[in-house]
Amino acid sequence: VQLQASGGGLVQPGGSLTLSCTASGFDFSRFSMGWVRQAPGKEFEWVSAIVTGHGTTYYADSVKGRFTISRDNAKSTLYLQMNGLKPDDTARYYCAKYDRGPYHEWDSYNTWGQGTLVTVSS
Repeated sequence: VQLQASGGGLVQPGGSLTLSCTASGFDFSRFSMGWVRQAPGKEFEWVSAIVTGHGTTYYADSVKGRFTISRDNAKSTLYLQMNGLKPDDTARYYCAKYDRGPYHEWDSYNTWGQGTLVTVSS
């Protein structure tokens, strides 16, 4: 099982980025997926989740209205569209495969990629 995230970089406050995560080694379409981030010196923070099947999405309050999670099952790819970025969004972003438990808890995900770094700074 592999999750390969990409799309991070340096962006100015108010800017946008789209993160992608390509999955392999498992049937992507059958699993709910999420994004988790870790800012420098801080704990992991769950960001967003998308449920398999009906495609229901969930967001942390800190990103609601600014971030959009989506998936393309045909391409085994997960996305995170990030708009209105703030310095507080600076973190390494990980895509993760859901295992069990509440969607909004980062340790409910049992397989993580290597992450992609997002830096929001002027």
